[in-house]
Amino acid sequence: MIRKFLNHKIVKTVLEFICIAGGAILAAFSIEEFLVPCTILDGGVVGICIMIANLTGLPLSVLTVALNLPFLIIGSRKMGKMFIAKSAFAMGIFSGFLQIFAPLKNATNQYLLAVCFGGVLLGVGVGLVIRFGGCLDGTETVAILLNRRFKLPVGKIVLTFNIVIFVTAGFLFGFDRAMYSLLTYFITSKVLDIIENGMDQTKAAMIITNDAEEIAAQIFSRLGRTVTIMEGEGLVSGKKIVLYCVLTRFEIHELREIIENVDSSAFIAISDVSEIIGTHIKKSGTIDS
Repeated sequence: MIRKFLNHKIVKTVLEFICIAGGAILAAFSIEEFLVPCTILDGGVVGICIMIANLTGLPLSVLTVALNLPFLIIGSRKMGKMFIAKSAFAMGIFSGFLQIFAPLKNATNQYLLAVCFGGVLLGVGVGLVIRFGGCLDGTETVAILLNRRFKLPVGKIVLTFNIVIFVTAGFLFGFDRAMYSLLTYFITSKVLDIIENGMDQTKAAMIITNDAEEIAAQIFSRLGRTVTIMEGEGLVSGKKIVLYCVLTRFEIHELREIIENVDSSAFIAISDVSEIIGTHIKKSGTIDS
């Protein structure tokens, strides 16, 4: 009953906006209380805003809205309405809480603490916003649009943009600040990946074996996972059966045990799955989404 209530479209949307707001608040706290006091930059448009705020004394909250707004308008023509609505909401909350947190006492003036705790909190905050369908930085919107038009990888576009920002920061504030900023960026990126993909990041296993039916039955019995059975042919070994299974990284160890017990000569390839679209039927009629 509770699960049905939470899956209701309106309730789900409201919960998503609440999580986005929480992420935006956490990101604002990280920047104002950890990064800005130590002149450590975030990447993207926010990083540019921090540089301008340090050089001119203009409020960071006003700059984030002013510089992100054009990117949001550009994206509104190409991106989905819900994405734009969530992004505008996230940026509004983020900007408002930057103003709220600005007068508060800084959390620390120690650079290493600022990098570590600021990077982690920022990663959690931005990760929550992205995971629930929003965006805090106009750079990501532009990167997505460039990817659609020129097929350039989104990650490389954002990384290139951020490297330019950090090099500029090095000339303006000293290269020690640029290095601290780069370290913060890497910490934030790693935490963001964990939040966005979940602690139980999905894996895909491809198993080439002569005992496909027995392995498939064991996987279904012990892990509750269904498998896709395909026919293949090796250049030397001839015809083979290929099993494809999606599971979490915590189930990899048990999968290895199953295969070792049934067919120790089987060939296994395990890879990361960045996203699953659709439903994945499990044992006893349950469904992963």
